Amino acid sequence: MHVLPYWRLSGYYFFYFAFIGAFSPYFGLYLQERSFSAADIGLLMSQMQLMRLFAPYLWGSLADRWRSPVVVVRLASVFSLIGFTTFFVGDDFQSMLLALALLAFFWSAALPLVETITFNHLHENSARYSRIRLWGSIGFIVAVTATGALLDRIPLAGLLWVLFATLAGIALWALSLPDAPSREEAGTPKPVGHILAQPRVRALFVACFVMSAAHGALYVFYSIYLAAHQYGKWLIGCLWSLGVVAEIVVFFYMAALLRRFSLRTILLVCFAAAVLRFLIIAWGVEWLILLVLAQLLHGLTFGAYHAASVAAVNRWFPGRYQGRGQALYSSVSFGAGGLLGSVLSGWTWELLGPVPTYTFSAVLALAGWLCVALWIKDAGSDPTNDR
Repeated sequence: MHVLPYWRLSGYYFFYFAFIGAFSPYFGLYLQERSFSAADIGLLMSQMQLMRLFAPYLWGSLADRWRSPVVVVRLASVFSLIGFTTFFVGDDFQSMLLALALLAFFWSAALPLVETITFNHLHENSARYSRIRLWGSIGFIVAVTATGALLDRIPLAGLLWVLFATLAGIALWALSLPDAPSREEAGTPKPVGHILAQPRVRALFVACFVMSAAHGALYVFYSIYLAAHQYGKWLIGCLWSLGVVAEIVVFFYMAALLRRFSLRTILLVCFAAAVLRFLIIAWGVEWLILLVLAQLLHGLTFGAYHAASVAAVNRWFPGRYQGRGQALYSSVSFGAGGLLGSVLSGWTWELLGPVPTYTFSAVLALAGWLCVALWIKDAGSDPTNDR
């Protein structure tokens, strides 16, 4: 009987997203303190997404060929930690660009493979994924609140040591991850191009692309935006944490939601919530209560959206294509979409300002809603289809 390594999987998610909790809200502030322009900050931060364009698929293909994704996860985690040490060498633009590129190339490889490992351990109980993934959200909350409180008391340069510690936790936990045999599909395997030719798959990837692009300004400039409106670092951290609390609640109930609603319905609600969220951020930054509402919508715009998207990829890329399917999802959405969102937000932030930037984010989310509405259809009770 297969025993689910719940805590080893959950622990990895905890540290992985703890790194994001310390990095995403505060690294832009760290770069701003070092007098980088908004365009430079957007370009530097975009390295995390740039490497996600090709690194996950490269590593995913290697893992599928080796039939051992956990080995690649371990290598990527250790080399991420080594790559991060270059941040301590210099802080000019070229040094920062190299350091972020090295970090992102290895760091971006791991999560799609861990998703594959998790689903392989879950077997037919894939609805339990959200109960494991919620520990990543908990790690994010712990990191974002603790780091915010810490940075109110120490110089922003101390952020580098916080990030180094979280990467060390990722590396140590990766060494404990157990591998699991992949689930081979029955019959003659289809070429991956046949899967990608399906309209529902293309529509999902396009929708995920624009959803990540819509979030570009949030992840790069949200903390800077709030700080410019006199919100303190601790309160900024609390607002980030509030969004992830909503995400945890959604993850906790996601299995029930997936049983009750189709993937299409869940995705439509998530994209509609993203439109509303970005409009609130654009036009309601002066009112804390509106920002609270916007952060609560994160439970839908990331939590339910990500869980539904990963579930769709898990269904539509069976057997030996699991690693590449999850890698493509990461590359297209967090990679290409996140890169576009980061770079565009840097330009529009300087040329037009915050309000038009976040309004444009709402337009991108609306485009994703249209992709889901037009090209992803419910398909009766067939569990291998669009539901």
